[in-house]
Amino acid sequence: MNDVDIIRAIYREYWNCMIDKDAEGLRGLMSDDYYLMHMTGTRQSADEFIRGLLGGTFNYYAADHDDIEVTVNGDTAVMTGKSKVVAAVYGGGKNRWRLQGDFTLRKENGQWKLTSSTASTY
Repeated sequence: MNDVDIIRAIYREYWNCMIDKDAEGLRGLMSDDYYLMHMTGTRQSADEFIRGLLGGTFNYYAADHDDIEVTVNGDTAVMTGKSKVVAAVYGGGKNRWRLQGDFTLRKENGQWKLTSSTASTY
């Protein structure tokens, strides 16, 4: 697989881990300095986000991927994923969302790691 295919696979695995509440799997995809910027403007570290995922603040049930665009520039990359996601977050009801994730990635010791993501709708 080339870098673009590997990064697209990381995006799909990211969502599988979120749905499965697989903290170890998520940590394996993220750099030590990873952070998530929510649609609300809240910035969370990987630890804060994973605590919310495991504690029920964020509940993901399904994700159908519409598009995954990747641009690689040496040992860094940017990715935009667009997915229809069934989720219940921050105590709200279960709904279908059109979520866009704008990610940055960095190659560390030969492996691509997510360094940040910013969530929005599309």
